[in-house]
Amino acid sequence: MAYLPNLLFLLALVAGIGFFARNVRRLIRNIRLGREEALEGPRSQRWKNMARIALGQGKMVVRPVSGFMHIIVYVGFVIINIEVLEIVIDGLFGTHRVFAFLGRPYDFLIGAFEILALGVIVAVVVFWLRRNVLRLQRFWKPEMKGWPKKDADWILYIELILMSLFLTMNAADYSLQLLGAEHYPLAGAFPVSQVIAGWMQGLSEASLIAVERVAWWLHILGILFFLNYLYYSKHLHILLAFPNTWFAKLRPKGDMGNLESVKQEVALMMDPNADPFAAAPAGEEGPPAKFGASDVMDLSQVQLLAAYTCTECGRCTSECPANQTGKKLSPRKIMMDTRDRLEEVGRHLDAHKGTWEPDGKQLLDDYISREELWACTSCNACVEACPVSIDPLSIIMELRRYLVMEQSAAPSELNVMMSNIENNGAPWPFNQMDRLNWKEE
Repeated sequence: MAYLPNLLFLLALVAGIGFFARNVRRLIRNIRLGREEALEGPRSQRWKNMARIALGQGKMVVRPVSGFMHIIVYVGFVIINIEVLEIVIDGLFGTHRVFAFLGRPYDFLIGAFEILALGVIVAVVVFWLRRNVLRLQRFWKPEMKGWPKKDADWILYIELILMSLFLTMNAADYSLQLLGAEHYPLAGAFPVSQVIAGWMQGLSEASLIAVERVAWWLHILGILFFLNYLYYSKHLHILLAFPNTWFAKLRPKGDMGNLESVKQEVALMMDPNADPFAAAPAGEEGPPAKFGASDVMDLSQVQLLAAYTCTECGRCTSECPANQTGKKLSPRKIMMDTRDRLEEVGRHLDAHKGTWEPDGKQLLDDYISREELWACTSCNACVEACPVSIDPLSIIMELRRYLVMEQSAAPSELNVMMSNIENNGAPWPFNQMDRLNWKEE
């Protein structure tokens, strides 16, 4: 019976990590449904972008208030979770504060953890007030109804509970140290939890041990729960912001990619000596690739990774000029719809043992409407605003490319312009002989 708590802890740890590993495999499977895309540019620049944007939070502080608070939460969670290593060792081997032998450095670490935990609690409360009391506009867009709204609040509640449990555990531990309780050596500095310990005066040693043990168990089980909740939450960016910033394109934001197959056709038409009936180069036999994208499988793996990385902060939508003028387009919704469709495809694969059978739905029209796509001005404001280098515009352009090149379904204004270019060599409805008449006026 003496080893029962250690055995239970081991089972909880294995179950939590095992379920997380299963979700990671599912995540990777879904992302790999997209097409592979060659990376351009030096890898050294990619590492620098990841260090500056994901690790250093370089684009968060563009909005100082929310950026500073986000850094507190980010640093707090990263550093405080160092203590999880000690909790895991204690849980597996039945020790208590196994790193206490470090002495003063240990005291400093525990004190720093507590100050950061208090900072996280303050920041979380402010975030909640911004969303639910001040009701900032970007948090109340149509796509943020239902689960996205609940998920954002649940994340804040979980963070608040985890930090409160951490401080409660330390407060009870500190009280037991003062009482000289067995197995509770003098270790650590408690600048915040000693205030909470003052409220525990009068509790017996047995009651304090019960409080400390319950808070300890709930804290570690809460961390395992949070780890597995990530897959179902917008907070998956905690893990994916790093690879997403690494894989983000390095070309200038206004540089639109061209289809190689179209470039070859144009080159063929422009070359008077080319043989249109010549055999295709080795490896290029068969029908041409699909132009653009109508479903998530047509998008690149980088774009699907970005869909999972989106934290639904709404900075992209708040900067979008089309959205600001009341149009239906929301870049955040583009990313959310892409992720939702990809999850639906993943569930379909799970239900059919990995075999894809068309389900009669697709990303275009069933999730993202044509009205949204054609409202985009391709100004790149959404790409510039994203704090983790997500590119909603690239998905919009792929869907529009499919409409134009596969379905000839461009808006009438664009069709007129393209007809004019084809017939007159210019977007305007003037005969080529009359194009320079304006200079005579």
